[in-house]
Amino acid sequence: MKGAQLSKQVAMGQQARITALRALTASNARAFASIQKVPTMGDSISEGTIESFVKNVGEFVEADEVIARIETDKVTVDILSQHSGVITQYFAEEGDTVEVGVNFLEIDETAKAPEGKPAAAAPQQAEPEAAPKKEEAAPAKQEPAPAAPKQSSAPVTPPKMDTNQTTSKQAKKAPEEISGSRTETRVKMSRVRQTISRRLKEAQNTNAMLTTFNEIDMSAYMEMRKDVQDAFLKKHGIKLGFMSGFMKASTQALKEQPVVNAVIDDGDQVYRDFIDISTAVSTPTGLVVPVIRNCQDMGYADMEKALSDLALKGREGKLSLEDMTGGTFTITNGGVFGSMMGTPIINMPQSAILGMHATKVRPVVVGGQILARPVMYVALTYDHRIIDGREAVLFLRKIKECVEDPKQVLFDL
Repeated sequence: MKGAQLSKQVAMGQQARITALRALTASNARAFASIQKVPTMGDSISEGTIESFVKNVGEFVEADEVIARIETDKVTVDILSQHSGVITQYFAEEGDTVEVGVNFLEIDETAKAPEGKPAAAAPQQAEPEAAPKKEEAAPAKQEPAPAAPKQSSAPVTPPKMDTNQTTSKQAKKAPEEISGSRTETRVKMSRVRQTISRRLKEAQNTNAMLTTFNEIDMSAYMEMRKDVQDAFLKKHGIKLGFMSGFMKASTQALKEQPVVNAVIDDGDQVYRDFIDISTAVSTPTGLVVPVIRNCQDMGYADMEKALSDLALKGREGKLSLEDMTGGTFTITNGGVFGSMMGTPIINMPQSAILGMHATKVRPVVVGGQILARPVMYVALTYDHRIIDGREAVLFLRKIKECVEDPKQVLFDL
């Protein structure tokens, strides 16, 4: 009897030691698990929406590897892993709004990178072998089939569908085509699109917007570009386009009409002694306006390179908050999409925006003769509270003169 009690006590002691060992192991594992918080994503940004997880739970990640993307009101931010290891859990799901500084994920730093994953494919290769068994069993289930003719003896009239009836569904992405299914698809507006909408409406409600127009004969600029294109490309590694020509012309015009470069702020007129030009760029998430700074110190090649860098960042979704902060004047080029004429909306908190359009061959009177010339219509929308009509018209006329006669830019006339 005593021997049995002693054996029971020994077994209970062993079980207690196993339980304690397991608890210690779990405690050690937690000690090596790191909690990563939502990082700072830029000034004035306190939260964002999780757009997607690049790495899933259970996957190994290296330090500084992209693990998720968070969309803010202004940009989409890549979230990098602070440590190497295996992700054990996320504290939020895709589509959730998270604040800066809250727990984002847990990662096991003790885990090692897997050396190979061929074994994971073995169970998938075994599945086709089981398929014939299902096919062999299939004929047995088809024996009661003779009862089918009795049911088919009476023709069944399909219910008449209402071709005007509309159904609704929720989706994460907008449909790419209209198929005629009479379905309404609701897609939640992205944070960037909501910001764009809010700022455009703010511009309409705040500014006394007025638009003035002019037309530009592009012959001289296009001829100059044709003459220097090969040498320009060889020296600078980039082609000369229209945009840099209008940026240089705008810089000259802003120097002559500094009020166009100014802005109203709390009852004051703020004049800036620098020219930072915002350029409207179309991206998959919407229209953004990154800034090229200190344009008064830049040449054609500098502007073309800056434009190329911003366009590449925009297509890859790598524009940072710093790239889009500031700006004293905006240029938008709807001509790349074939726009003939438009009235651009001011990019708050600026006071004016220049709209470029498509260049088309049109009849023009030159020296009393009607000639076919490449002509572009341009539009300047300005805030009439700070810019008078005289300054606006003279500003746009200066742009016209600088583009039609590039010598005015080259010799600072």
